[in-house]
Amino acid sequence: MEARPAAVSAPSHSPPGGGGGGRRRFLSRPPFFAHLGADVPASLVVFLVALPLSLGIAAASGAPIMAGLIAATIGGIVAGSLGGSPLQVSGPAAGLTVVVAGLVQEFGWQVTCAITAAAGVVQLLLGFSRVGRAALAVSPVVVKAMLAGIGVTIILQQLHVILGSRPAGSALENLAGLPAAITNLELHAALLGLAVVAILLCWKFLPAAVRRIPGPLAAVAAGTALSVAFAPGVERISLDGSIVDAIALPQLPDGNWRAFAFAVMTMALIASIESLLSAVAVDKMQTGPRTNLNRELIGQGTANILSGSLGGLPVTGVIVRSATNVEAGAATRTSAVLHGVWILAFSALFSGLIQLIPLAVLAGLLVVIGARLIKVADIRTSLRTGDLPIYAVTLVCVVFLNLLEGVMIGLALAAANVLWRVLRAQIHAHPPAAPSSPWRVTIAGSCSFFALPKLNPVLQVVPAGRNVVVELNADYVDHSFREALLAWQLQHQATGGTVRLEEHGNTVFQDAGHQAPRREEATELPLPPRKEPLLVGVNKYHRRFAHQVRPLVHDLTEGQNPDSLFVACVDSRVNPNLITSSGPGDLLTLRNIGNVVCSHGRDASIDSALSFAVNGLRVQSLVICGHSNCGAMNALLAEADSGDNSSLGPAFTQWLDHARPSYAALLAGHPVGKQAAAAGYGTVDQLSMVNVAVQLAKLQDHPVAGPALADGTVQATGLFYDIATARVLQVSADGIENLDPAFGAGCRGSVAAAGR
Repeated sequence: MEARPAAVSAPSHSPPGGGGGGRRRFLSRPPFFAHLGADVPASLVVFLVALPLSLGIAAASGAPIMAGLIAATIGGIVAGSLGGSPLQVSGPAAGLTVVVAGLVQEFGWQVTCAITAAAGVVQLLLGFSRVGRAALAVSPVVVKAMLAGIGVTIILQQLHVILGSRPAGSALENLAGLPAAITNLELHAALLGLAVVAILLCWKFLPAAVRRIPGPLAAVAAGTALSVAFAPGVERISLDGSIVDAIALPQLPDGNWRAFAFAVMTMALIASIESLLSAVAVDKMQTGPRTNLNRELIGQGTANILSGSLGGLPVTGVIVRSATNVEAGAATRTSAVLHGVWILAFSALFSGLIQLIPLAVLAGLLVVIGARLIKVADIRTSLRTGDLPIYAVTLVCVVFLNLLEGVMIGLALAAANVLWRVLRAQIHAHPPAAPSSPWRVTIAGSCSFFALPKLNPVLQVVPAGRNVVVELNADYVDHSFREALLAWQLQHQATGGTVRLEEHGNTVFQDAGHQAPRREEATELPLPPRKEPLLVGVNKYHRRFAHQVRPLVHDLTEGQNPDSLFVACVDSRVNPNLITSSGPGDLLTLRNIGNVVCSHGRDASIDSALSFAVNGLRVQSLVICGHSNCGAMNALLAEADSGDNSSLGPAFTQWLDHARPSYAALLAGHPVGKQAAAAGYGTVDQLSMVNVAVQLAKLQDHPVAGPALADGTVQATGLFYDIATARVLQVSADGIENLDPAFGAGCRGSVAAAGR
């Protein structure tokens, strides 16, 4: 029997906006303000990261510089408020840089804004059509490799800034330009960047009181202060004009509508995929509420409509800012919203303060963030699971091509890998251990036409004229595979050999010849009743199952610790371990004719079993299990009708003395018998159930079992196994109860009548 897990108490708190004490909590501490202690510092850190990224993406896209800040503001406030990801931060993303640059060159900036707004409408439609959950069908190894690839890209780019040079447009150019950047090192910028890196790496070792301040925020503040004091000439953030001056209305194109529509769909799909993948990745970084992906598409679409209408860049979920948000300790979506507010306020009112921050200081922060996206644990996991090639290819493609192409290539490789693993069948030929033994051909997995190139060469290894056992353990068999195997069988038998097919899987080989193939559900049930000699079954056990049983009995070699003594009938149709879902070491089983408990001193087997179970093994329960159409109960009824049981021998007749009180109880109107009759059971099964109740009463009077039952250290349970329906009922002193939750009350009578 399976061990029962200990009860686990539910946490007393609930997430913001959730259940428990909702009204009181809302009045005293609204969700927006519930976690300001964590969200405000995190929003400031994200703001410091998002500001230079937004400016740099705008410059790389050929758009007005302030368009990046407009998109960052709207992405933070609008997408942060309406989106479905609590911790994702949205804004302009590097993944769309090449696309936007091409559109600006082809259509101009204002038409590109119209494309952005129209793409937002498409995203809204996608969200309302509820296709967002498709993003969950992404292999985790691809998402982890995407994060690592973004981390490598950030590091390669920001190392140039730390060294005092300009980063190039691609990772390959940044990698090639590192030697020149090192040669032309700008010392002050390098020292500031390295100081920020050192502060962030050492922050976790500082006292807890100090660590209440977010490390990134402290590092940027310290780096800025050092630059003001010792390096006033270092390059800093530069703004040109106000964010209000940059607002521009969109404009429709003069013709070329086909290219315009294609651009809208391209931008909508890329922005949606990036946002959803980023949301899935953020979910893997934190243990809070999961993302509502359809709502996230609606939030992103609304943000793009507003951003395009006001002259901003396209908005997507940005993994760099989102990862920073999580790392900084954000608790709710308030952090993302506030980061947008800070960008708007500072770019409009405090641009001079922003311009004090050196680029090298922010670069040091980004290098650490990028490094944290590359997790050694993910590489080890992909190595153990055989997914390392997918991880490596996806990472390289994200770094040296672009994010979208890298993810698409990674997904294609993951899908191909799944097809290879699922469709590949394990087919092997095993020579006999002895000259007289047959050859064995083992086939496991999905047996389709994909497996035929492997099947035929293996079958040809078997010598002509030899006896062969084909062990088929398949979850899928199609017609082509069946035909190929049958054709080989006929060919082999023509040489004088024999072929015997043993099916151990979930499919029926014969069914593949007259119905569409389908994958069958896995089953834990044993094989059908054996129609072969016992020693042949033992041989099959050693070949098929011994290696699976060995781990189960490894801890039982020195002793046993069963939780129940199970008294059952000797009937071959009753399998105690099967009907109790138990395994080796769970049940101490005693079987006799009629599953009876003899009075003390009348049979040593039951007395010794009870003593060994209760006093020696300290079992928790004693189980009496009867069954339908019991031979012992039939013999009692036949004896009552004819008065003769001599054909079964005197020993059998004498043994029935232990069950005759049950027959008397049935005649006397035992409540269990009455309930069984009302449920539609025949006389034999009524007697079997009454017999279980009578044997339970005998346990109460037994000198070994009785005291243990009285003080509660042992429980007694009565069961009845209905062979016709394969259902188990519980029998007590005064009634019966169906234990199958799928079998409603009141249905038993019709089933019993139909089966008898």
